[in-house]
Amino acid sequence: MNRVFAMMRYLLSPSFLGLALCFVLSACSFVKLNDEAKAIYSSTVFVGTVSTDLPWDKPIVVAAYTMRNGRMDIAHYTVLHEPGAYELIVPKGEYAIFAFGDANANLMVDAGEPIGQYASSSVVASGEGVVAELNLVISATALSGIPLGTKVGEPPAGGKLHSTQVGAIAELGAPIFSAESGKSAYWTAVEFFKKAGGNIYFLEKYDPAKIPVLFVHGVAGSPQDWKYFFEHIDRNKYQPWFFYYPSGAPLDSMSYLLYWKLANLQRRYHFDKIYFTAHSMGGMVVRSFLSNYGAQFSSAKLFISLSTPWGGDTMADNGVRYSPVVVPSWNDMQSQGRFVQTLFQKPLPPDLDYYLFFGHGGTYSLLHSANTDGSITLASELRAEAQAEARLVKGFNESHIGILSSPEVFRQYAAVLAATDKKHAAHNTDNSGNLRIAFSYDARSNIPRSDPSLLLAPLDGSGEAIILPIHAGDSGKVLGPFPNGRYEASIIAYGFKTMQVKIPIVIATGKIPDLKFTLAPIGVLSGYVGADIKAGDNPAGSYRAPNQDIQIESITLTGETETRTLIPQNDIKDQGINAYVAGRDYAYQSSFSFMGLKAGQYELIIKAKGYLPYRQTYHIIPGQYDYLKPIDLTPLKN
Repeated sequence: MNRVFAMMRYLLSPSFLGLALCFVLSACSFVKLNDEAKAIYSSTVFVGTVSTDLPWDKPIVVAAYTMRNGRMDIAHYTVLHEPGAYELIVPKGEYAIFAFGDANANLMVDAGEPIGQYASSSVVASGEGVVAELNLVISATALSGIPLGTKVGEPPAGGKLHSTQVGAIAELGAPIFSAESGKSAYWTAVEFFKKAGGNIYFLEKYDPAKIPVLFVHGVAGSPQDWKYFFEHIDRNKYQPWFFYYPSGAPLDSMSYLLYWKLANLQRRYHFDKIYFTAHSMGGMVVRSFLSNYGAQFSSAKLFISLSTPWGGDTMADNGVRYSPVVVPSWNDMQSQGRFVQTLFQKPLPPDLDYYLFFGHGGTYSLLHSANTDGSITLASELRAEAQAEARLVKGFNESHIGILSSPEVFRQYAAVLAATDKKHAAHNTDNSGNLRIAFSYDARSNIPRSDPSLLLAPLDGSGEAIILPIHAGDSGKVLGPFPNGRYEASIIAYGFKTMQVKIPIVIATGKIPDLKFTLAPIGVLSGYVGADIKAGDNPAGSYRAPNQDIQIESITLTGETETRTLIPQNDIKDQGINAYVAGRDYAYQSSFSFMGLKAGQYELIIKAKGYLPYRQTYHIIPGQYDYLKPIDLTPLKN
């Protein structure tokens, strides 16, 4: 009898009714929805950057392709409005990647347009996770092997290409940002990602005098859900940004996408404060991002969640149990699922304030046996761990959707913003100063230049080193403010070494010391053994962490003239960044890096307790580092 009632509740749920409506109104089929769901768990996301050796302010197209019977088959392409980061999603297989400047926005390679191809002959997509560091350069003189007239797709009506580049300025009235588009992104996540990507959009050009406020929608949502907030927020103080993503995708994948996007924005603009505002499931995406990657974003000062189902959703439980087609995000919304059960294992960053807003204005529903906001139970909204983290838990007599257009809610929201502003008012500039940095690459123009990071290590040993990600456009600029003091300054960029390893510097109020670095290409091989996972735990676009439990006995790299062996240590001291700056090989737990390699072929052998030896050949070219993906070891048979 309980199973019958559970089935009845599911048949009456928004998830089932939405699926039925999909059949009736859009004639979509089980086959299409099932293929979409499977694609998430059999695809890989490629990420990297496109740079150029000449001024370019027109669209850039990036594409992954395979060759079939002598013809180029485009697996996915995306458009950037300027040089920078890109994402592509492809099925399991081997691919080549190229990019070109599309001067006339016709999605075709024409004469005179800059072009470039990823250096490696092929990139392997395993059908899961992410492959990173797929960086390439477009140049007017590049020999890419891509023939003129190559077309990646059909340009849209009107000729305006949609940019998936972070920081693209959005026209909220455009169809891509509509409520209907948000629903499509829920049911057909991969199709939406191929069409529109997932991105952080601006409503206006970046203004360093305004605090970014990032809005994150929930299930089947779109940026238009935040219309009331956009219209009432003080635009003289704040600049609204919004994260628009396919809400049917796995939440781990969307959390990593948010990290990737925000990291690129932080590197470019160096903002010192950002506030997060999330509705419903979007709060779970933001919390996952903050707990897993927040340590890299000292700028994160505030997080406000509205009507977030911290304890999961019983409708997702029923959907996974009974529906013939399962939307991937349902797996993560299950109350007893891995994502919900592990969501609070890691704390929020210590310098971030969290506020929990919830609604209790839902009417009686046959779908729930408990009090709700019309969609989510109060028990889920008020999960104990979420309340324990919150500076304030505030309830409103609003429904799950109504909370987004409530004057009372916004008044309280604006008060929280003002209080946070006051708490994090600009620090006393009498105790801080700036510096000017200049850096150049002593390398061929067709070698991708990895973006560097500036390191400032206090000479008196007090406090941790300051790490500031920077980009090519920062060369020659004044950066800061930084706390006054004496530092050792250095700069690191993957695949390069600095000719000046460390430079003593004094930062003082009213003075601007100059730093100058030259980066030369070196041979580097870095990698890590991925954590053991179950099927479905590493869907397309999700980050697979290093294996912290494996006992690696040795990591050996053998070339034509040398052999090096590393024994991993669990003591983090003198590892990572410090070793890289000094040009030393290192291994920590399951991660490793070999530095200063000569050009040539190398064999990597990893021996670990309980696993077969791993063997792989790598071709090292200084400055042209290989792409980064987790290494899989094969367990020994019992």
